[in-house]
Amino acid sequence: MRPLEEAREEFSKDLFATKLTGAVIDEIGENYAKCSLKLMGDHYNAYGGVMGGAIYTLADFAFAVASNFDKEQASVSIVSQANFLSATRGSVLYAEASLLKEGRNNCFYEVKVTDDLGKLIATLTFTGAHVPKKSAK
Repeated sequence: MRPLEEAREEFSKDLFATKLTGAVIDEIGENYAKCSLKLMGDHYNAYGGVMGGAIYTLADFAFAVASNFDKEQASVSIVSQANFLSATRGSVLYAEASLLKEGRNNCFYEVKVTDDLGKLIATLTFTGAHVPKKSAK
């Protein structure tokens, strides 16, 4: 099985991001992931903008994939900051997570969220703590 297919299978268990929100893994690399979200009616707020929670969920999912796939230890987010920069007029959001620094106990990632029109929508940073992976049940 190829790494992208393995990542999609492993993270299909992240039901909130994949089933309820609709996030998809598009690319996977060492300490890197690109995920997308096709915007649907449920992603919009009362004023017609994309909910910040939908943007954050996509970014958090990209962080989870980049920091956990093919790793001996798991990483869980302990601190995050989101900067919402622009509203989107697009129909798809993309989140690219990249490692900034890997430490013995922590990791630091940046996630950039753009739309299919090329507009920067948000930037997020995540600090992850390394924890032992739990065995699958």
